[in-house]
Amino acid sequence: MTHPTDQLTGPGSSGEEKMVDVFSDQQPPADAATNPIGWEIGRLADEHPDVVALSADMSRILADLRARHPERYFEMGIAETNTISVAAGLAAVGMRPYVVSMAPFGMLKCAEQIRTDLAFTRLPVRIVARMSGLAMGFFGPSHHAIEDIPIARSITNLTVVAPADANATVGILRSTFGLEGPLYCRVSEKPPPVYQAPPRFEFGKWARVREGGDLTIIATGSGVGWSMGAAAELAAEGIAAAVLDAVYLKPADEAAILAAAAAGPVLTVEEHTISGGLGSLVAETVGRAGVSARLATMALPDEDLEVGLPADLYRHYGFTPAGVAARARALIRA
Repeated sequence: MTHPTDQLTGPGSSGEEKMVDVFSDQQPPADAATNPIGWEIGRLADEHPDVVALSADMSRILADLRARHPERYFEMGIAETNTISVAAGLAAVGMRPYVVSMAPFGMLKCAEQIRTDLAFTRLPVRIVARMSGLAMGFFGPSHHAIEDIPIARSITNLTVVAPADANATVGILRSTFGLEGPLYCRVSEKPPPVYQAPPRFEFGKWARVREGGDLTIIATGSGVGWSMGAAAELAAEGIAAAVLDAVYLKPADEAAILAAAAAGPVLTVEEHTISGGLGSLVAETVGRAGVSARLATMALPDEDLEVGLPADLYRHYGFTPAGVAARARALIRA
């Protein structure tokens, strides 16, 4: 994976702005795996005086940064919409704000502020949304963060990413530091590990994390780890499954989608509702290109979801390596 300095800044870019490469090869310590967001934003603040952090009731995540740079830490409390507008003001005067919030509220509550205050003005604000998908399922449906991808994808000038694990979270925050427009980063909670070190992501490109010729599994966020486990299970049966990490959801890697569709069956995996997420993105791309493809989507149903601990919900909805492998077998047999 490369990260050239001449990449365009994002969707809808005129091509006049450029991505600045400030990628660091510094490896996070072992304990950063439990808080990759706080560790990397703190590291960026140590190196770049224009970095500021805004917490929407996420103070524990940013505790180290607050201790080292108290003048660049702002606790906004349970006021996500106001947090976005304050971040826009800070960006307008030359700062580079990172907003850390809960995913159930970071996009759904703030869509208007993100569109009008950030995307329309192309301000360099990074929204880092924790606890996406079913991670807060024990609080009830109001805390399921399963509708944010289509809302984010529909906002012009907003880049949308979903890292697969802790190292990928560090890698995507580094890889997008020089992005001149706004970013929505959808972070999964304690996903299965995929990367041994922070990857150097290329803007708008997907990482091929496993080779295989019988089918392609395209996954995003926590789905990548489940898919890697499924691919290992399938390999023991003589089925070779390739796995693509769809880290960029906007702009998406359309070339990778069309290549996968041309190579054979494609299964998408996402901790998100079936409406408007990764599966829809892949189907839209294939449909616009007029390509015939065998597609299947593994996502949450468009219905009232169960309430419970995340691990129980994952098993209930089949979000395990065994569950992904079962869907892959069904697709191959179809």
